[in-house]
Amino acid sequence: MSHSGKPILEPGLDALNDRFRDSLSCEANKPDFRELDLGSPVSPLRIRHTGPASSGLTATTTTTTSSSSSSSGSFSGRNGQNAVAKRTDSGPNNHSGELSGSSESSPTAGDSARSGGTGRNFKPGHNRSDSGSTPPLIYSGQSHPQTQSSVNSPALNVLPTGNICPSGKILKTGMVQSRSSRTDVLGSGSGNYGHGSIMRGGMSPKESANASASPTTMRSSGGGDYVRKAMVGADPEEVKRAGNEQYKRGHFGEALRLYDRAIALSPRNAAYRSNRAAALTGLGRLGEAVRECEEAVRLDPNYGRAHQRLASLFLRLGQVENARKHLCIPGVQPDPAELQKLQAVEKHLNKCTDSRRINDWKSALREGDAAIAVGADFSPQLFMCRTEALLKLHQIDDAESSLSNIPKLEPTTTSCSQSRFFGMLSEAYLYFVRAQIEMALGRFENAVTAAEKAGQIDARNVEVAVLLKNVRLVSRARARGNDLFKSERFTEACSAYGEGLRLDPSNSVLYCNRAAGWFKLGVWERSVEDCNQALRIQPTYTKALLRRAASNSKLERWVDAVRDYEVLRMELPNDNEVAESLFHAQVALKKSRGEEVYNMKFGGEVEEVSGHEQFRAAISLPGVSVVHFNTASDLQSKQISPFVDALCSRYPSINFLKVDIEESPTVANAENVRIVPTFKIYKNGIRVKEIVCPSRDVLEHSVRHYSF
Repeated sequence: MSHSGKPILEPGLDALNDRFRDSLSCEANKPDFRELDLGSPVSPLRIRHTGPASSGLTATTTTTTSSSSSSSGSFSGRNGQNAVAKRTDSGPNNHSGELSGSSESSPTAGDSARSGGTGRNFKPGHNRSDSGSTPPLIYSGQSHPQTQSSVNSPALNVLPTGNICPSGKILKTGMVQSRSSRTDVLGSGSGNYGHGSIMRGGMSPKESANASASPTTMRSSGGGDYVRKAMVGADPEEVKRAGNEQYKRGHFGEALRLYDRAIALSPRNAAYRSNRAAALTGLGRLGEAVRECEEAVRLDPNYGRAHQRLASLFLRLGQVENARKHLCIPGVQPDPAELQKLQAVEKHLNKCTDSRRINDWKSALREGDAAIAVGADFSPQLFMCRTEALLKLHQIDDAESSLSNIPKLEPTTTSCSQSRFFGMLSEAYLYFVRAQIEMALGRFENAVTAAEKAGQIDARNVEVAVLLKNVRLVSRARARGNDLFKSERFTEACSAYGEGLRLDPSNSVLYCNRAAGWFKLGVWERSVEDCNQALRIQPTYTKALLRRAASNSKLERWVDAVRDYEVLRMELPNDNEVAESLFHAQVALKKSRGEEVYNMKFGGEVEEVSGHEQFRAAISLPGVSVVHFNTASDLQSKQISPFVDALCSRYPSINFLKVDIEESPTVANAENVRIVPTFKIYKNGIRVKEIVCPSRDVLEHSVRHYSF
């Protein structure tokens, strides 16, 4: 049945002309002319299902023009009118080179995969069919509607979709056979060729099938030869298809090379730019991907796929307003999933901004992490916000290490560089935080450079201007203090460091420098106070710990001095000065407690004991002795022996002994040792602890406990 309700008569020229005449009256179904691409051999025109009452094809009349978005050799004349089935697409403007499928597996994925089949069209009435439901049908103008689902055997004497039509003319029945002496064969759609591809030269059906299947065979067999052939080819569509194959395999670098080649052959094809952006995204080069999508939109402002991809990229970069501009386009229903993600990122960003404004850094850290988790996973600004919050919470080590996790974004486009973050230009914020980190770590010259860079990018921002001024003043105060210290003008040096601290009261380096000045002046109490301040800000600040230990030694606070030196000894195991300072502090601590101290010397070694009398004399010495019972053949004893040597140098106030129970069985029997390694701790000749096969941590914990 035809769409008019009349039965279809025997095929002939009159019947075909009647169908054409009927189709010309279907103005309500006329699509936007840019939606049609008669040139792509792999983009057959699809029917538009109008409902159960219509069993035939709804034909529309479309005036087509030669467009740079089509990269096949087929074209239509400017004024020619062809009766064709309405084409459906995943976007408002289909481009040669678009594929259907998941957006995660294909650079040209359809919108239906992301929105549950809901079409994304730029003009009302442009409905789309589900690309995965039925094969596309070819309107032949002659076949009975019941036979139109057979897409592999189109009649050769009727109008094929995508055929070459001279300008201003409609191809009539019989023209295919009479055009020339050579046979023109319509491709069957297998392999790399779609319906409407014309193969010239009189090939037989078998030869035609072999020729069309060859590229597919090359792709399925590994693709190396296929890629090389595509790279030297002159057909941008073939190059693009090779790029799509590489993209689907996850070979984003190869796909990028092929898309570059396609763009070189057809520079104004927006689909190739969009595909290139997909490959760049796969490689983690989001800044370049944004530029490619923006170029695609510039080439074709109604290109829905590029807008969608651009919105997704901006969202990952944490640029909500830019993302909304490309996601929420007038007249188009946005993807619900992407819209929900955008709203979640925006909510957490707003809360993060509010928390930062009132210096609630714990909340700012929490909300920034939440924004990253819900979608803004490639935002350098959000990761840098995390660094700033850690810095303000005096977690400087974590702040410094977090710098290595900040995504590296290539030079961005105008849209990216002009976006704002916490009221300042996005790129300026990155330098703004880096200047603070450099200041906190005592790299004042680097801090000045970073602050000046932020000022160049966003000179009007008040926060940036205040930071730049403070960084310069603090850097000058620190440099002046250092010069005065070197000149042994310690009082003036302390004053200079104090000026810097008034501008930057959380600078641990300035506190530590001033503590050194107080130490030189003999004001050890104030030296300890400044060291305490520095260590509150930066708990692992080695210089501050060393100066506090030295100041406590001067104040004869031996317990505090020994504690600091022991921490330093663990952090600096090869520092002989720290080891010697620890030894003297331990000896002084024993003396302060009234313990007898003699025959103690710095730099002792583990003493080997072979006889029972020697053993009793060694453990009877004043103080603490640690005895390592071992055998030469025991693997665990061999493994822990170097650690015992390290403990001997780390705790010089303790006597370390070792006994081989096979060579000294009398000692082993007297001490009832049967298992090795066994450690026994004696104090003034009396055993106070025994440990069998301990871990290194357990052993050191016991040694440290009895060293006081």
